[in-house]
Amino acid sequence: MADQKIGQILDSLGVTIDLDEGDMPVDAHVLLKIVKADGTVSLVKGVSESLDWITTIGMLTAALEIENGGYVDSRDDD
Repeated sequence: MADQKIGQILDSLGVTIDLDEGDMPVDAHVLLKIVKADGTVSLVKGVSESLDWITTIGMLTAALEIENGGYVDSRDDD
């Protein structure tokens, strides 16, 4: 299987993100659930070209905190 750009795939899945004016995305770590032709289900990941392994682990850890409700955005503390 060859590497593929996934922008259109994310668009077709309706993936959105809340960005403020002036926010500049710099890295991405994407996890996709896929169904293979034989019906098996698997997970695949993609990362932006500049994403190093330390930041990848940090982003995964942060995602777990966000999903588990343990992350509090400091802007919302007011």
